[in-house]
Amino acid sequence: MAVKVYERILQLFEAEGVNTLFGIPDPNFVHMFWEAEKRGWTVIAPHHEAAAGFMAEAASRITGKPALAIGTLGPGIANAAPAIQCALVENSPVIFLSGQRARVTEQRVRRGRIQFVKQMPLFENSVKYAASIEYADQTDEIIRQAIRTSLSGTPGPSYIEYPSHIINEDLDVPEPLAPSRYRLVNQGADIDKIAEAAKLIREARNPILLVGHGVHTSRTGAAVKELALLMNCPVVQTSGGTSFIKGLEDRTFQYVFQDATLEVVEESDLVLALGTELGEPVHYGRWRYWQKNEGIRKWIYVEQDASAIGVNRPIDVPLVGDLRGVVPQLVAALKDTPRQPAPMLAKYMKDCQAEIESWAAESLKKSDGTAGTPIHTSRFVVEATKAFPKDGILIRDGGATVIFQWTYSQCKPQDVIWNQNFGHIGTGLPYATGAMLADQAATRKKRPGMLITSDSSFLFHIGELETAVRTQLPLVCVVGVDYQWGLEVGVYKRTFGIGKTTETGTHWGKLRFDKIGEGFGCHGEYVTRAEDIGPAIQRAYASGKVGVVHVDIDPKANSEEMPKYEKFRTWYAEGTQ
Repeated sequence: MAVKVYERILQLFEAEGVNTLFGIPDPNFVHMFWEAEKRGWTVIAPHHEAAAGFMAEAASRITGKPALAIGTLGPGIANAAPAIQCALVENSPVIFLSGQRARVTEQRVRRGRIQFVKQMPLFENSVKYAASIEYADQTDEIIRQAIRTSLSGTPGPSYIEYPSHIINEDLDVPEPLAPSRYRLVNQGADIDKIAEAAKLIREARNPILLVGHGVHTSRTGAAVKELALLMNCPVVQTSGGTSFIKGLEDRTFQYVFQDATLEVVEESDLVLALGTELGEPVHYGRWRYWQKNEGIRKWIYVEQDASAIGVNRPIDVPLVGDLRGVVPQLVAALKDTPRQPAPMLAKYMKDCQAEIESWAAESLKKSDGTAGTPIHTSRFVVEATKAFPKDGILIRDGGATVIFQWTYSQCKPQDVIWNQNFGHIGTGLPYATGAMLADQAATRKKRPGMLITSDSSFLFHIGELETAVRTQLPLVCVVGVDYQWGLEVGVYKRTFGIGKTTETGTHWGKLRFDKIGEGFGCHGEYVTRAEDIGPAIQRAYASGKVGVVHVDIDPKANSEEMPKYEKFRTWYAEGTQ
């Protein structure tokens, strides 16, 4: 089969089920972009290569597959650097392709070369695999190695560059291999270890499932639901695992940010951990709320990366393998002996729902904008999440506003996307665009999306509103506006004392985000009263356009009253101070 190198790259990704491409079409890649569109790919050119990388990362999360982002040689791939670093910390298997000048340029002893830098050394420490394709017939082996490495062990990004004279060369190659013929796919665990785990599960009195973000990104929710129903136990989310599994919403509790979860954890005598690094957001499974019953609690840990076993805490039964392979093994081992409901499960479910309702009721006592005081952030979150559309994709961004969402959210979406490990704000709009477009390409359906963000974060990549408008996304951006870096103002206040004026570089002038949105072709809404948030969101969806809902929120509340902030701080302060 005779093909050009750029076409072969697309074929290799198609074999993995990938059909979305994000990047600005540099001269090195115009043929690839054109060919991808002809082949039916969703091809998106944003306004910044960092946004392209964030879009690709979100596409990977929503599909459970690797993703592809392009950065032109020199400044283009340099712009993508934040997204590469995020993909590493967020464990996202994004393949970043870059152009490069012909290798002879690098070997010449000359100064003043235009748009040239040795790129690979800049990224080698931020990716799992980096390579340059020096000869056209290396294409298959290097692309496959990048995908293999990105998906193996702890997932992460890879970087590949093509000297410009290579990508348009001809190849004579066979049909692409199926993934299972060149890498491990859905690897299962040792069968004896599965039996040992099943025995512990049957014998436990108060087992729990600890569910991390890997369950979402591997798209194993349906299998995990089967397992949870067989175990008949509470499901505890880590900070990253805030995507609810359909059918398990009522028995799923958020670690630390729902009080019911603390009793669930403290009373547990067995933990089955799925898709989590057992990191700081769960106190490594050792500190704080895990200390009670530590002497008798057993741990079963499903982890694809064997080198991660036992690092953050001792493990009783390690199950090394892919969630897509191991969870069905556990289901099969337990299907003939389902457990009776955990003794306190009904109580936990009742307490959790009561707590959610109590936070909503508590928010009603806060400022609602009717007396000339901006809306309290808690009320902003309650009213916005009440309006979240059924079967929608929720995207979070920001600092203080995200912390408020952990406590006050009134919805339980199946798909939640935010930058939970790296804390890189500004990802929200690119994440929304990438996730919604990739989901649409995979399912051929247009699911609504809601981005709940703050003004500081929204400004990072506000130019991508044009991308969302151009691609006709059913997206509504609900922006809490306090004209400041809310989280940073809070840090100043906690450091120097509330009421002090010791703040530098944390405020800016008044902006109207609804008007900015209208300039991009969006539907704009300006809201100053809490009771108007829901109707404004509904009008935005009904408009058929991308919506930007500007909501004035209380800067004092947003910086001084973040709920359960001390619990949040223990993630990174405990053990270091």
